[in-house]
Amino acid sequence: MKNLRLILLIQLLLLISGVVRAAVTPADLEKANRAYTAGSYQAAADLYLKLTEAGYGSPVLYYNLGNAYFKMNDFARAILWYERARKLDPSSEDIDFNLNVANTRIADKIEPIPVFFLKKWLAGLVWLFSADTWAMAGIIALVAALAGFVLYQVSRVLFLRKAGFWGGTGLLTVSLLMLILAWSSHRIERSTSEAIVFAPTITVTSSPNEQSTDLFVLHEGTKVRLLDQISGWYEVRIANGSVGWLPVEALEKI
Repeated sequence: MKNLRLILLIQLLLLISGVVRAAVTPADLEKANRAYTAGSYQAAADLYLKLTEAGYGSPVLYYNLGNAYFKMNDFARAILWYERARKLDPSSEDIDFNLNVANTRIADKIEPIPVFFLKKWLAGLVWLFSADTWAMAGIIALVAALAGFVLYQVSRVLFLRKAGFWGGTGLLTVSLLMLILAWSSHRIERSTSEAIVFAPTITVTSSPNEQSTDLFVLHEGTKVRLLDQISGWYEVRIANGSVGWLPVEALEKI
């Protein structure tokens, strides 16, 4: 009897979950796309947001939402959603292109600190694909490596034994490299917290209070890295290395 009640409870929860998820359907995405094509960018943005609030998330959805805001000249929100799209699909040239265009439309043009070419190359390699993609490729390579070692063990043909051994060894090395890249990408995603400035103009201060010294001014749409948080304030760093404090309400986390 207890097992039956438990099964019924689980089914009820699944049914409720299904009803909530069904509140937004793929037809809503098509409706949003039609609104965008028709030039109703605010309506499209509202529909795209409805999808995100219902728990749907994909690079295409975030990219479309960024495009809708870009068309309305809301560059801060466009940059926010392009950045979120790029987190899910770092290899997309379309996302990168539109993000770069949007960044040319904001007031702040901050020159980043020069990065040593080897470090830049390694970072580019890590961000070439998402952590999930690197992990999946690593697992596939590992399975192929195991198949090679099995071939080495069971085959009686010398050529196949050599191919299995050396192929398995090479694929095992590739698998380990890909899994390291997956781990690195995941660690960066977890440890790196960034945000977009949403205040039209905001002064960065030397400490987390309004009476502290003013350091420099930022404008809407600028991306900052979050270093620390204290009682309603974020410690931030901008691309040129400058550090200061901003109120939490002036930022939207990516």
